[in-house]
Amino acid sequence: MIKTLKLVLIAILTIGSICALVIYIRMDGFSFAWILNFMLMLFVVFFTEALKSPLSSSYYNEKEWEQKGKIYEHLGISVFRKLLVWIGWEKIIRKSNPIEKNTKALVNLYYTTKKSELDHLIIFFIVLGFNVFVAFKFGVLKSLSLFILNVLLNLYPIFLQRYNRPRIERAVNLSKRR
Repeated sequence: MIKTLKLVLIAILTIGSICALVIYIRMDGFSFAWILNFMLMLFVVFFTEALKSPLSSSYYNEKEWEQKGKIYEHLGISVFRKLLVWIGWEKIIRKSNPIEKNTKALVNLYYTTKKSELDHLIIFFIVLGFNVFVAFKFGVLKSLSLFILNVLLNLYPIFLQRYNRPRIERAVNLSKRR
């Protein structure tokens, strides 16, 4: 009951915040796209934390078409990873969540990749909806900031989680054998 109440409250706060954002900031500008993405990141993280799902869907398993990560390498995931290091994101994340060399920590990291992917996937589709709306209402050029930020802040992080997860899974399996 409390879990459901938390989830409903988070959804109501999210919708209210988005309505306020739409009212006070023009939807066809960069500032709207920037604030929308970061506001959604905040609310979606709270939502998925409250959800406490085991994330055991087969969706999270590596697919044959991913070619052991080759598809993501062709899409520039290595450049994105270097960008994260360059802007300092990797240092911030590793300071708050250091990677330890034990099975429990690896299993937690494996779960974290699933949760992070789910967070970014939810945000991606919400922002995509806004992107389509802005493209139809204001024109494609006015929706470019939503599109570019959606790719950089949501789509590539999804790719990164899908790229890293099989490697973490192999490390977990090796760790369990020892």
